[in-house]
Amino acid sequence: MPPASRSKRRGSKRPPASPSIQAQAERRLEDEFGALVEPRYIERGTRAYRSTMLALFSAGFATFALLYCVQPLMPVLSDAFAIDAARSSLVLSVSTATLALGLLVTGPISDAVGRKQVMSVSLLAAALFTLLGALMPSWGGVLAMRALVGLSLAGLAAVAMTYLGEEVSPRALGVSMGLYIGGNAIGGMSGRLISGVLVDFISWRATLMVLGGVSLVSALAFIRMLPPSRNFSPRRLDLRTLQDGFVRHFRDPGLPWLFLQAFLLMGGFVTLFNYLGYRLLGAPYGYSQSVVGLISVVYLSGIYSSAWGGALADRLGRPRVFWWFVALMLAGLALTLWTPIVVVFAGVLLFTFGFFAAHSTASSWVGKRAPVARAQASSLYLFSYYLGSSLAGTSGGFFWHLAGWPGVAGFIAVLLLVALLVAWFKLHALREGA
Repeated sequence: MPPASRSKRRGSKRPPASPSIQAQAERRLEDEFGALVEPRYIERGTRAYRSTMLALFSAGFATFALLYCVQPLMPVLSDAFAIDAARSSLVLSVSTATLALGLLVTGPISDAVGRKQVMSVSLLAAALFTLLGALMPSWGGVLAMRALVGLSLAGLAAVAMTYLGEEVSPRALGVSMGLYIGGNAIGGMSGRLISGVLVDFISWRATLMVLGGVSLVSALAFIRMLPPSRNFSPRRLDLRTLQDGFVRHFRDPGLPWLFLQAFLLMGGFVTLFNYLGYRLLGAPYGYSQSVVGLISVVYLSGIYSSAWGGALADRLGRPRVFWWFVALMLAGLALTLWTPIVVVFAGVLLFTFGFFAAHSTASSWVGKRAPVARAQASSLYLFSYYLGSSLAGTSGGFFWHLAGWPGVAGFIAVLLLVALLVAWFKLHALREGA
């Protein structure tokens, strides 16, 4: 047999790979190495995007419903455990305190082990601790469970914004963040309204059981619907890594100012709602507690304004529009100084509208400015957010006793004027990205 023929026959024993096998190999390579070359974002309008936003909207709803559902129950708890109002308020205070502290560690943990894992465990744990809290026989046991609820919720609060920043297309990040924060607004409002109504018909323990059960279903739906991370790159969890992340974030020319904005804006927002009820219960209004409670329906404006503000920021740029939203808050605050209840309500509505638009814009801006350790950056933003709620919200009581509502409004105005100056002189000329 000629050599050429033998060579041809030997070559025929190894046929070329079929196109289907080659395509499978290419897909495997893309799955393994594609994310290193170019992020694969979830685009708006796709099925994955709808599933993502529904999952995070429901998670935000459950988070803030669980956090604030105890606020209307405080008088009932005072009677049930024979405690005064100050001690009863701890049922909310311990949750927000452990939430703020947890934000400092849950973000870095998610940088190491993954976003969806941390959020799923957090939401499940918060629902279970709420159910256990309803069964506690002593006041100390109730407070212990509420502390664990706050610590658990830190895992979702710190990581959700980071997940959106990594997985959703930058073109849709603002509106996506707005939808998530809209879920937070509905949850905060609904938690108060649902528990306030239910406790008139069933016991406070049964009320917590209902809310814990609904949140447990939300957690299971969240786990099923949320797509796994595609652009996540794990970081080694150690003290040096955490220290490097803190140093890098605080050396950034924009992030520290955004953290300050979180403190100022949330401080003003909580202060207004902490003492507005005292004003409406007294002269010249004299409204009942149930009527005053209905003022929380203004949170509905946050559903629209958070998404609207995010979309506007995507279109015009965050540095250009952020200060507008702070100015809206100031305008709404000014209207609350009038006496007619219609004008006061309009002022609270405008104030709330501006707050959620500003928060949506600032929180998405943090994700764009933090190229690494994004969860840690989001944690620092939210730590400042809840620190402002705690410190400024409590400090407002001094101004209430000193000068009534004008004193409270003056204190809030100082916070917002500082926020406006920071927005104009430190953030207005800043690039969005790092």
